[in-house]
Amino acid sequence: MPRTRCSASPEHSPRWAPSQRPARRSTSCAANFQPSARRCANVPPRCASVPAAAEAATPAAWPVTAGEFAACMTRLGPFGAAPALAVAVSGGADSMALALLADAWARARGGRVIALIVDHGLRPESAAEARLTAAQLAARAIPAQIIRLDNLARGPGLAARARTARYAALAAACAALGQDGAGVVHLLLGHHQGDQAETLLMRAGAGSGPAGLAGMAPWRAAGSVVLLRPLLALPPERLRASLRAAGMGWVEDPSNADPRALRTRLRRAVASPARRAGLSAAAAERAAARRALAGRIAAILAERALVHPAGFALLSPGPIAPAALAALIQTLAGRAYPPPAAGLAALAAAPRAATLAGVRLLPAGRLGVGRFRGGWLLVREAAALAAPVTARPGTLWDGRFRLLALPAGFPAMTLGALGAAGPPLRRASAWPAAVLGSLPALRAEAGSGTLIVPHLGYPDPAAAAAFAVIFTPPRPLAEQE
Repeated sequence: MPRTRCSASPEHSPRWAPSQRPARRSTSCAANFQPSARRCANVPPRCASVPAAAEAATPAAWPVTAGEFAACMTRLGPFGAAPALAVAVSGGADSMALALLADAWARARGGRVIALIVDHGLRPESAAEARLTAAQLAARAIPAQIIRLDNLARGPGLAARARTARYAALAAACAALGQDGAGVVHLLLGHHQGDQAETLLMRAGAGSGPAGLAGMAPWRAAGSVVLLRPLLALPPERLRASLRAAGMGWVEDPSNADPRALRTRLRRAVASPARRAGLSAAAAERAAARRALAGRIAAILAERALVHPAGFALLSPGPIAPAALAALIQTLAGRAYPPPAAGLAALAAAPRAATLAGVRLLPAGRLGVGRFRGGWLLVREAAALAAPVTARPGTLWDGRFRLLALPAGFPAMTLGALGAAGPPLRRASAWPAAVLGSLPALRAEAGSGTLIVPHLGYPDPAAAAAFAVIFTPPRPLAEQE
């Protein structure tokens, strides 16, 4: 049976997966939403893009079983007793299915799940959609928290900026969850086999190297959280089948069907389940090679480099493997991805004073003692440092430094680079000006002159120690994607 569209405004509103009742044309569930989402949650939905009967005719579209999902989670563990998990939920079929599967898995082990719904605030109806999604989950006894992003402006690079803001908000929410302020470490993402195939084609088109062509990693440390993608081996048809079996609807974002979007064209290119499976298998093979490479990189850097908690590094003299140098630069720059290959090989073969991907390579000077004599200092480029941000517990600055504690009684403060105030403080440290200027510093917003530099113990060790600022780059050296 052909699908019917379930939207009052198809150009701007997402479509809620409709009822299977053939005689009734549904209106938007967001418009119908009264006291609860049960009106939508209890209607067996049909896939918004493929007829339900056609999908269900093959084993590839059967619901995901509890045993299958448990096997996916086992490969990402261990999790310990009573696991606490956060699930990033957009309201789409993939993340809604993940929330259901993860909730059942956690409950069976005495644990719990919380859904984190990010409202980007970029469409007028986004707030209503987020509330509807939360109500859908609440009807299944899955608690949800809506996180609204208020600082996204339209313009160039919106998708990348939205992604960065989304992950930062999710990480901050995870840090604030949990008992006794311990936070939730594991954040589950709904990327599936189709997403993996699209990512592979996108990276191939962008000229990615072997690491990028390994696709998205199923497990990745990202600052204070660990990102888990348990669905990477599962096709999207099976996730929608799981929702149908549970009688649960989902939202279809109309932007996913925009033919102008690269992702839409790639999605059509991998519409064949066989092609998706082939690309997924290729990604898995490359991922195994990537893990082996990560082990070699870790061994090289353990011998050749020293990363300081203040966010700079020392490198012993001589050539170094390009992949190892790339990992070191990526960590110091706080980047989600490795630096571009252009210029990297030549710099690794013959290290010299240079700047690459927001990191400066300088002679180690007086810091070059022992195995680092005649070696190199790697430090964040001053021009690439992020602007100051309001200091709150959990604040991440420059993608690398997180403020864990902010003592009571201090005025409103910002967290940013020490900058030009660094050189006058050289008496407090033997570090060169390039390092001092890159250090995180807290300043009073009211201009009272209050200055705290935790890594220098300035103005005094006791006061500085009360401001816990730690170096937490998005990728540890041994976990490069």
